[in-house]
Amino acid sequence: MTPALTAYLSAYTVACVLAAILMVRERKSLVLLQPAYRKFMQSAWKLLTFAVAALSMIVMAPYTGDPTWDYVDAAFMSILTFLTAPWTVGTLYLALKRRAKAVHVYIAVCVWMFSASWTYDVYILLKHGYYPPTWQPNIVLSSILYFAAGLMWNLQRREGRGVVFGFMEPDWPSPAHELGFRQIIWFALPLMILVTLMIAPFLL
Repeated sequence: MTPALTAYLSAYTVACVLAAILMVRERKSLVLLQPAYRKFMQSAWKLLTFAVAALSMIVMAPYTGDPTWDYVDAAFMSILTFLTAPWTVGTLYLALKRRAKAVHVYIAVCVWMFSASWTYDVYILLKHGYYPPTWQPNIVLSSILYFAAGLMWNLQRREGRGVVFGFMEPDWPSPAHELGFRQIIWFALPLMILVTLMIAPFLL
């Protein structure tokens, strides 16, 4: 592994340890760790779309021609995305509106990179003994998927406003405004098409 990659690995290891410490310190105010967020993520349409997406990624993994994409990393990256992307995207939106604490923004950025890139990098390093040559394009591609997932699983219907992203509302995350399957399909479909178009080249 090159000195630059060694420095990169060391830097994000420190960043993740610090983020973990801050998560413990902020556990009472961090939305990600609150019961309301867990309930927010337990609606039927979210669990079903997660199951379909995760199984698709896992089943396709061996047929992509990419030796760094297998059942294991497809599974854990799918799970991490489902558990964290809606919160991360929502927190970064609130940061743009200056309604998020700086420490929560730092944790969100680390959680994003941990879920979409760093766990993948370390897994390949431990499995194959080399740092994945695909680590840079993986950051871009996985982050697009992560962002799309965060948007989709934040869709809600609000009285007088129609379907919006839940994080745009002051009571986010609230499980009281969940969509039904018929309502969600037309809004989730564009995001699903985006994901399909991104994955399709690996299967050709």
